[in-house]
Amino acid sequence: MDIITVENQTQLKDAFAIRTEVFVHEQKVPEEEEIDQYEDDAIHFVIYDGDKPVGAGRLRTVEDYGKVERICIKKDYRKSGAGKLLMDKIEKTAEENQLPVLKLNAQTQAEGFYQKLGYQTYSGEFLDAGIPHVAMKKNIKN
Repeated sequence: MDIITVENQTQLKDAFAIRTEVFVHEQKVPEEEEIDQYEDDAIHFVIYDGDKPVGAGRLRTVEDYGKVERICIKKDYRKSGAGKLLMDKIEKTAEENQLPVLKLNAQTQAEGFYQKLGYQTYSGEFLDAGIPHVAMKKNIKN
């Protein structure tokens, strides 16, 4: 599997297609909530298995930290290590952009995954798009 930083419209369409499949179709997030006003401000990532997109995510700079968002892996690729590879790439990109802390809002069903990567929960449970989430953060080296 290869993880790329999106550099063109075709790759961005691939990212949006994965997000739509996972969030809109599978998890029933309203389509108008999935694509938002921050798309142009984010660094987007796509995981490819050969030429097939299988995962996506994005990173935004907010104040003095990095905000990890829209992490999703196609159902057939979950538990394959793809999510960890994606997060490793995002963390490396954050370091290159001198962002000392990463924050994310994790679906509660994925909280354990992020904890294994060193993220710590710092909020109670809340709903986002009708799905239970918690806020998490990780200090990364610069």
